[in-house]
Amino acid sequence: MGKKILLTLIVISCIIICKRSQAQIIASDTSQQPALGHIIDNYNTAINEQSRLYNGPEYDLYNPNIKGNAYFTDLNEFARGTVTYDGIFYKNVPMMYDMYKDVIVVLLYNKFSRYSLLSERVESLDLLNHHFIYIKTDSLNANAGISTGFYDQLYNGSLEVLVKRSKALQNTTGTNTIETYFTSSKSFYLKKGNSYYSIGSQSTMLKILNDKKKELQQYIKANKIKFKKTPEEALVAIAARYDELSR
Repeated sequence: MGKKILLTLIVISCIIICKRSQAQIIASDTSQQPALGHIIDNYNTAINEQSRLYNGPEYDLYNPNIKGNAYFTDLNEFARGTVTYDGIFYKNVPMMYDMYKDVIVVLLYNKFSRYSLLSERVESLDLLNHHFIYIKTDSLNANAGISTGFYDQLYNGSLEVLVKRSKALQNTTGTNTIETYFTSSKSFYLKKGNSYYSIGSQSTMLKILNDKKKELQQYIKANKIKFKKTPEEALVAIAARYDELSR
């Protein structure tokens, strides 16, 4: 038992040192990145069941009579992804994103039990080719139309394009029955400086980016960008063009 504790302490010390120097390593010598990743993998393996990743509440399943499901992309099964939790990076983690409860569901190391990560300890995660970040509102953005939760980060430059993906429960009353089902919705946000703006149309975005409005209008027309048809692609394209024009 003493050897296991000693090993854990040694590896934790190595991780703390490596995490502090990670930025310098990346900037000065990218050849060191595989070695750093190897150390982190060894750390995750060494602590196994003692991992700080396994400290959330038990996750309760929904009533099977509810139509549809609460999960991102409607995938009602675990998919492997990466997550930065409590400042530590974990990869190949079996996860699902519950869009109704706005929590990340993880499969316990026994491959059977499910639990929810403590959201405020999640920095970011990559799941099903999407990058999610956790935003906690504070005095700077509490009144800017954005709430605490997980957001799909579509673009991250001087501007930031975010999507809030949500699900809700609805009821339909029949002759003798009440049917409950999930519905999906999404809301778009733009971060400029320290402020978040709700984006419901192309014109709203152009109003926020008024200093480059004329150039952006020309770009939108030339590239036949249609917000109503493909809002996510449109927002990313406009944000990226704004960054180009602002250099």
